Amino acid sequence: MGDSATLCARMVTMNAIISASELASELAGDNPPVLLDVRWQLSVARAAGEPPFDGRAEYAAGHLPGAVFVDLDRELAGAPGTGGRHPLPDLAVFGAAMRRAGVSANRPVIVYDGGQGWAAARAWWLLRWTGHPNVRVLDGGLPAWQGPLETAVPTPAEGDFRPVPGGAGLLDADGAATLARSGVLFDARAGERYRGEVEPIDPVGGHIPGAVSAPTSENVAADGRFLPAAELRARFTALGASDGTDVGVYCGSGVSAAHEVLALAVAGIPAALYVGSWSQWSSDPQRPVAVGPDPQ
Repeated sequence: MGDSATLCARMVTMNAIISASELASELAGDNPPVLLDVRWQLSVARAAGEPPFDGRAEYAAGHLPGAVFVDLDRELAGAPGTGGRHPLPDLAVFGAAMRRAGVSANRPVIVYDGGQGWAAARAWWLLRWTGHPNVRVLDGGLPAWQGPLETAVPTPAEGDFRPVPGGAGLLDADGAATLARSGVLFDARAGERYRGEVEPIDPVGGHIPGAVSAPTSENVAADGRFLPAAELRARFTALGASDGTDVGVYCGSGVSAAHEVLALAVAGIPAALYVGSWSQWSSDPQRPVAVGPDPQ
């Protein structure tokens, strides 16, 4: 990777993720960031017999000092339907949730979750897409934090953030189909779901024709932190995301794909998100489905 690409990757990384030590320094500074706790877990990821995951209860048991809980299913997504399992939220609901949490346009925002990074990335993407200029994800999530936790629920001053959707960075089904042929469309799900060998949630297994398998799990190290920017860039370049290529990402319902968009940002590669993802695509019998290891 050349010097200009390396510099680009470093600059984007600085604007996408933050380490726990860097966050501790910023919290002690003159303009501490707003903290959003977005702990969430896909229900099918729970072991048999386990109760449903309750992010609010996890938050109540201990969270970063000053952090406000944000509900992914109710505030970062709309009701399941024709738009998929996690469609875009009503912007009035999303904006109200952000202002309640103290989010303002002139104050940095840091988002974290329980460590997987998917939910935090969804909040990051929504805030970026709707115009917030300074939002980052805590790399490694709550497990990376070495500082104190608190159980008190803060009541921050009302923020002034008003979400304004961006014109770029969002794909619909037709846009995803086109991009799979004209650029690069990454499928962020596990390889076996991409190949159509298993499908635990949606009505049909397989992938969007032309999409390239790029599991989100391969973007992070064993501790859940992102691989170095140079390694991520090399990975995505090898999969077809060369300079000048339009890139998009989808997953099951637009959550883990946001994490891949974040990984691409760390690598210095802009990418769009197909929010409806496979949950929307596979529910339409008119949409073609490919199976097997090849994009087709």
